Amino acid sequence: MVQKLKKKRKMQNAKYQLRCLECGNAISDRYTNICPDGHNSLLRTEYKTKRIRKLSGMGMFNYIDWLPVDAAMPIGASPITYKSEWLGKELGLNNLFIGFSGYWPEKGAFMKTCSFKELEASPTCLRAKAKSGKILVVPSAGNTSRAFAEVSARTGMPVIAIVPKSSIYRMWTTTAPESQGSIFLIAVDGDYSDAIAISNEIVKLEGLIAEGGVKNVARRDGMGVVELDAAFFMHTLPDHYFQAVGSGTGAIAAWEAFIRLIGDGRFGEKMPRIFISQNLPFAPIFNAWQAGRAEIIADKDMINAGESISAMYSDVLSTRNPPYSIKGGVYDMLVGTQGTVYGITNEECRVAEKLFESEEGIDLDPAAAVAVASLISAVDRGDVGKEDKILLNITGGGYNRLKEDYKMNRIEERMVIKSSGQLVLDVVETEVREFVRGYL
Repeated sequence: MVQKLKKKRKMQNAKYQLRCLECGNAISDRYTNICPDGHNSLLRTEYKTKRIRKLSGMGMFNYIDWLPVDAAMPIGASPITYKSEWLGKELGLNNLFIGFSGYWPEKGAFMKTCSFKELEASPTCLRAKAKSGKILVVPSAGNTSRAFAEVSARTGMPVIAIVPKSSIYRMWTTTAPESQGSIFLIAVDGDYSDAIAISNEIVKLEGLIAEGGVKNVARRDGMGVVELDAAFFMHTLPDHYFQAVGSGTGAIAAWEAFIRLIGDGRFGEKMPRIFISQNLPFAPIFNAWQAGRAEIIADKDMINAGESISAMYSDVLSTRNPPYSIKGGVYDMLVGTQGTVYGITNEECRVAEKLFESEEGIDLDPAAAVAVASLISAVDRGDVGKEDKILLNITGGGYNRLKEDYKMNRIEERMVIKSSGQLVLDVVETEVREFVRGYL
């Protein structure tokens, strides 16, 4: 009884606790990514501070009240929000606001990875260090692992990154090559799903911990900073929110941020409608939603997956197992926000990218072009009005601008692993154990 009372008191005094959306139980965070009772549900952070402060001089950590960490990281990266003049005028929208995550110093954006994945990496690294003391294993299609690698190179916090061999060109940092020693990069002769499968094997080694993907609250709350920054800039919530998705984790993060902002009480009471988009031909979320299903069926929604992924304009948006049906996941988010999903063709992406760059003056990540194309579609369909307040999440951009100021130093892979036909642990165990011993 005494131990239970102490535990309860500790949770009450904590900055935040986790809540299982299925059983409703409160959980203390020990880098906890799943419900201890095994429910198929996301955990959600509940912060003691209900009215968020915006601090200054700390980058994304200006919003530390609603991040699951106790300290800031001296990275300085943060999204920016601004009201669009030229793109808004071109589309006939009087209240188009853009949340930009990338490198655009003239606008005050300094994300050197040119991707909002940087918002996920910093709080995740801090959370892992504080709550587990282990080394993160991060599989991705490239952008996420690059973000973790950049943080690792700039702070010395170790990370094991696993990406498809075809995505190695995305693995670079703006730091000097000699600072990349804390990054253990593995290339996989396969796609993103193969990188995930191999990471699930490697993480079994002592001293390692899975980053957690959508189940990692630090990733979701980190991405939610885009919506927090927009709320303070706009002084209200948007009527509509647009974002391109692969897994849909970023859109779930936006939904959760909007829930907290409504609870804050200063930004409005109406939940924004969330518009998400996927890049055809690989669009399992779009296909399932169009069919009116609460689950994705591989044989129907991911036909010829490998071929479809290779044909995408933005292959970083390819996820074979998106968190669609899980409690608190994409389906619940769409229902809870009266949202919808657009399927965007490659040609629509090209047109949208060219339009955005000509009107706004900065280059886009291909995934962001998908989001712009979905906004154009919404205007054409009459799904948004001229005076509606719209937040467009540009999740990456500024690569060409970055090249003017920095050299992109390629990260050399330590090894290449075939996606099948090899015993993964036998191949990597010796080198990984040596890497781990150097840091733990």
